[in-house]
Amino acid sequence: MSVTAPAGFEAAGVAAGLKSTGKPDVAVVVNRGPRKVGAAVFTSNRAKANPIIWSQQVVADRVVEAVVLNSGGANCFTGSFGFQTAHQTAEKAGELLGVSAGDVLICSTGLIGVGDEVFRGKVLDGTAQAIAALSADGGQAAAEAIMTTDSVSKTAVVSRNGWTIGGMAKGAGMLAPGLATMLVVITTDAVLEPLQADEALRRATGQTFDRLDSDGCMSTNDQVTLLANGASEIAPDPDDFADALTELCLELAVKLQGDAEGASHDITIEVQHAASEKDAVEVGRSVARNNLFKAAIFGNDPNWGRVLAAIGTTGAQFDPYDVDVWMNGVRVCSEGGPDRPREEVDLTPRATHLVIDLKSGDATATILTNDLTHDYVHENSAYAS
Repeated sequence: MSVTAPAGFEAAGVAAGLKSTGKPDVAVVVNRGPRKVGAAVFTSNRAKANPIIWSQQVVADRVVEAVVLNSGGANCFTGSFGFQTAHQTAEKAGELLGVSAGDVLICSTGLIGVGDEVFRGKVLDGTAQAIAALSADGGQAAAEAIMTTDSVSKTAVVSRNGWTIGGMAKGAGMLAPGLATMLVVITTDAVLEPLQADEALRRATGQTFDRLDSDGCMSTNDQVTLLANGASEIAPDPDDFADALTELCLELAVKLQGDAEGASHDITIEVQHAASEKDAVEVGRSVARNNLFKAAIFGNDPNWGRVLAAIGTTGAQFDPYDVDVWMNGVRVCSEGGPDRPREEVDLTPRATHLVIDLKSGDATATILTNDLTHDYVHENSAYAS
C-alpha cells in the first residue's frame, strides 16, 4: 500500500496525457491529519527545477497538507512561466482539497525543458482527476504514476509498535547524491514534532539515498518528502523512529540501485577501517564514479588495480601500499600488491561486493553503485528522441 499504509493518508495516480504511452503520470498524496507535519530535503544542484523552488518555500514552516507529483516533464529551465505552473498546480490542489496552496508541495520528473502551456493544462487536469480519485488504497497507483524510465514501481513499508512508515520512490537514472537523489514521498502516522521529523529525515537520507551513486549525475528535480500526521496517537522514541526511517530509506535505495538504467551488476562498496566516516565516504565514492572500474565489472574483470588508482585520487588518510581489497569474498590485493589469483573471483552474479580495507582507523561507510554498460549508454543517448 506504499504511502497509504499508515493511517490517515490518501493517494491516487492517473493518466493525464503527459506520457505518449498513455500510462499514469500524475499522482497526489494527501495528509488527512490530525497533524500536518512536513519535512523535505532537496537536490543541492544549483540548477533547480521550478517545483523545487516552489517546494522549498512551502516546507519552510514545516506544515504540509499534500504533495502533487507528475512524470512526463521536469518543468525545469522553463522560466517564470514554469514557476507559475507550479504555483497554479498548488492553487488547484488547494482549492479542491480546501487547504492553502502554500501547504502543497509540487514535484516533477522527466525531460528538462518540458513545461509549456500544453504541459500546464495536462498537469492541472491531472491534479483534479487525481484528487477526485483519492483513496486509502491509492498508494500503488501513485507509485506507478511517478515512474519515468523505471521498469518497476518502488515501495516500502516499515511497522513498529502501533505506528507505521510507508514510502514510494522513482528513479533509474541521474542517481547521484545531493541530500536526495530522486523523487520520494514518505508518510507516517507516528506523532512527530516538526524538528524531530526534519532531523530524522536528514539522518536517514544522509545514510541511504545520499550514498547511492549509480552514475555520478545529479538531477535538477530531486526531492525526498516526509509527512507525519500523528493518527496513531503514538509518539515513538526519536532514535527508534530515525532507525525505522533509515531502514525504509535503505530498502528504497536498494530498489533504486537494482533498477538503474542498463545496469547488469549492483555493486556494494564497503570501505573499512578509515580514519573518519568522511574519508570512508570519499574513498567509496571515488570508486563508484570511476568509469574504468565500472566498465571492468561489466566485463566480469576483477581489475583491483583500478580500485587502488581510484582511491589514490582522494584526500583520505591511508597508505596506498598497505590497502587490502576483496571482490566477492576473494582478497585480490594485500598490502597494495597482488594476493589471490583473479580466476578465483566470480563476478557473474548481479550482486557484486567490493571491500576496501584502509587500515587507518575504525570508521566505515558503504556506497551503492552499478556497472557501466552498453545499455546505459544507448538508453541515455536516445532519451529525448
